[in-house]
Amino acid sequence: MAQPASRRERARADTLRDIRSAARAVLVDRGVDGLALRAIAREVGLTAPALYRYFASREDLVEQVVADLYGELCEVMEAARDAVDPRAPGTRLLVTARAFRTWATTHPAEFGLLFGSAADGVVPESPGGEGPAAVAGRRFGGVFATLFAEIHLRRPFPVPADDDLDPGYRDQLRAWCAELPVELPLGVMSVFLSCWVRLYGLVCMEVFGHLRFALTDAAPLFEAEMRALGKRLGIVDEWVPPRA
Repeated sequence: MAQPASRRERARADTLRDIRSAARAVLVDRGVDGLALRAIAREVGLTAPALYRYFASREDLVEQVVADLYGELCEVMEAARDAVDPRAPGTRLLVTARAFRTWATTHPAEFGLLFGSAADGVVPESPGGEGPAAVAGRRFGGVFATLFAEIHLRRPFPVPADDDLDPGYRDQLRAWCAELPVELPLGVMSVFLSCWVRLYGLVCMEVFGHLRFALTDAAPLFEAEMRALGKRLGIVDEWVPPRA
């Protein structure tokens, strides 16, 4: 049986939470370049040197905030996925994609920290990293990868043969697949990546305002694209209109 946390441990946990919360507010408001440890320390009632008892460096704090944001996003997506009844994987994928878009459009600054230019130098480029941001990023990728695997296992959709893939592309897919929690055939991985680029690209364009030249409301386009992806994956019959 786990021992209850001591008063000192609870106080440390509270301080860590306060530091990360203050850092998130600054990152959202001013971006990575505007994050000053002295200002964060002052916000939570510490001296700047005392802050180093909790985080080894400014980069360490930024990475932890990024990991927290990934965790928040994953919890939103997983809650939407798990609330689906019946638990048809196609419907679960569609509602998870909607949850991803909703979080992104209602948290544009946080989305930029995870996926936009603000993420440069913050989120490790190598998927094999063991830092908190890399681990949290793999959790995020695993949400979609697992659903794709469930869809393909239940009702296989058309995929290219390995020999039909460009050798360089094939090698990169194989390396990427080794980092995911679900092992998939390379043809499935290529379809997965194509669908992800389509979903992610659309959400990015909406969040960063690149659809305003044509649309004031991108929701109908998003639903049309989700139906198109459903047709490609053979799950269009599981598409259900979004709730009001």
